[in-house]
Amino acid sequence: MEFSRLLDCLAADFARLRAVSATDPTAGVPTCPGWTVADLTRHVGEVYLHKAQAIREGAEPDPWPPQEAAKEDPIALLDRAYADLRHEFAGHGPKDPAGSWYAPDPTVGFWIRRMAQETVIHRIDAELAAGEPIAEIPTDLAVDGVDELLKVFVAYGVAEWGDYFTGVLDESPGRTYLVRADETAWRVSTGPGLFRVEDGAGTGPADVTVSGPSAAVLRRLWNREEADATSPVTVVGAPEAVEELHRCIVVATQ
Repeated sequence: MEFSRLLDCLAADFARLRAVSATDPTAGVPTCPGWTVADLTRHVGEVYLHKAQAIREGAEPDPWPPQEAAKEDPIALLDRAYADLRHEFAGHGPKDPAGSWYAPDPTVGFWIRRMAQETVIHRIDAELAAGEPIAEIPTDLAVDGVDELLKVFVAYGVAEWGDYFTGVLDESPGRTYLVRADETAWRVSTGPGLFRVEDGAGTGPADVTVSGPSAAVLRRLWNREEADATSPVTVVGAPEAVEELHRCIVVATQ
């Protein structure tokens, strides 16, 4: 996606998140057990501040979060943090360096993408907590989100922090997954210490196929579906193979 498009999506999802978060700050967030909407709002604000500082100082701040953030009203913190983040985005080009845990792309552009994806997922959390309809997730943003999840979170996570995945992958017999989001496909190969993602459907059979509308696939992989709703995502494959993929994603995103 173009960075300008990602920034537009970020702005729209921030506005939706803020509006929904103000309706009932005490409501529980079903997709983030133990959190209220106020906790979710504060978390997003702290994430924005963290990334703004990583851009400004060229390194991710540590320790984090600052103690004073815990005393600030969550909505006020969210507004202040978003303004700070957008100020840093406006003052830098996407190729400018920034502090980042993702060694292949330590740039401002990485954080533009990451914050757009962070925000759409958390505005879904807020909508589910408030009992509000889930606003449309644009197809291009959803496809990009699936791509980021598989490659940046899981594949990179397994390659860099493999010890966290030993309980999931060490006993893997070696499996192949085909993920389809509308017309876009990814082929995933797993095995002990392995999580490889290739663009396209590839050739040959897959042990598991996950397919559906792009927004629905994004929500399924991020575990952001309504608990009692019928999913438009089709999953075909042995339960233990499906569980392997699910556990890899959970470990990578927790």
